[in-house]
Amino acid sequence: MYLECESLWCFLVCAGRKMTNQNVVVSDAKGVAITVTVAAKQNMFSQSVPKPITEAGRGGGCFTIPMNIKVLNVDTEGGAARVNAWVDSLRASSPPRVKSAATPQSLSETVDNNSWSSRHPSAMSMFEQITNASKGKQIVMFLDYDGTLSPIVEDPDRAFMSNEMRRAVKAAAGYFPTAIVSGRCRDKVYSFVKLGELYYAGSHGMDIKGPSKSSKYKNGNQAVLFQPASEFVPMIDEVYKILLEKTRSISGARVEDNKFCLSVHFRCVDEKSWAALAEQVRLVLNEYPKLRLTQGRKVLEIRPTIKWDKGKALEFLLESLGYANSNEVLPVYIGDDRTDEDAFKVLRDRGQGFGILVSKVPKETNASYTLQEPAEVKDFLRRLVKWKRLSNQQK
Repeated sequence: MYLECESLWCFLVCAGRKMTNQNVVVSDAKGVAITVTVAAKQNMFSQSVPKPITEAGRGGGCFTIPMNIKVLNVDTEGGAARVNAWVDSLRASSPPRVKSAATPQSLSETVDNNSWSSRHPSAMSMFEQITNASKGKQIVMFLDYDGTLSPIVEDPDRAFMSNEMRRAVKAAAGYFPTAIVSGRCRDKVYSFVKLGELYYAGSHGMDIKGPSKSSKYKNGNQAVLFQPASEFVPMIDEVYKILLEKTRSISGARVEDNKFCLSVHFRCVDEKSWAALAEQVRLVLNEYPKLRLTQGRKVLEIRPTIKWDKGKALEFLLESLGYANSNEVLPVYIGDDRTDEDAFKVLRDRGQGFGILVSKVPKETNASYTLQEPAEVKDFLRRLVKWKRLSNQQK
């Protein structure tokens, strides 16, 4: 039995198998931790976003971790065919770098690009419409990291953000609650950003923590630590060690441990070796049906089968800030990756806020607007801060 997820075959155990209990830890500003057991019932999973547990709620209560996984029956044979399908999907989601200006474009390509741009205009050119929509509302900023705040680099350990970008993010956080939402390990992202006043959602939102510094926003005096996949950590660590060994012979392959999920980077792998890499991942995941596979920009993501993603993390953080079902908030999510589409879709379905895709090339997206590269993200944040500062002065 396999799971179809964003055009990749993903693995899971029979839908009827019970999940073990989840633990959620909530820490107050003084670092006092509470552990709340969350029962995951067989075939009965809530679609609602779990409510953050506040100081007043220490007396008890629980919530369920949503699990809405579409299961597809597939013959257990045909591994080679599945790997070929993977490679085709990887190739389609990893287009070559933008063509140079000297490269001729066909008329149809030009028309398609213009059509896409009209449906997803630049956030800079639509800045006035964005700020007009925020009147009487609190903007909340959600930012991906790789490819959004930092450039995409061959070595993921060297994806450093510039000091200018850090100052722009810090300035934005002075006016708007701001969260970094990344597939990376939360501690790793924090080591890059180094701003204590932000919310951090690592491992695709499976590891969320509030500001380490005092905050003026709703519920801002409480650091919320939410880890819905804590029971999977030993399994993730085990698979990490296996994949390190299995992929050692594939030049350029890199396995990154993000604590609650794994990333298998193939940016530096020769395309001829993609099939071999995909086959190694497939063979390993065959033995771990509680893990699933998704993909991003030249990276395979291995995650627990719980239904939790960047979109769910966005909703959880809005609720943590006191904006559940509120008309007084305007969420803005900026990201460049396929995994950010979960958050873009949430905003579109809510009919509230805007998704902004960072991309130089047309892509299928649920985002409303676009920015071309991290440098434009920096300019957008600076412009937003300047607008807010002037608005406050005119009051």
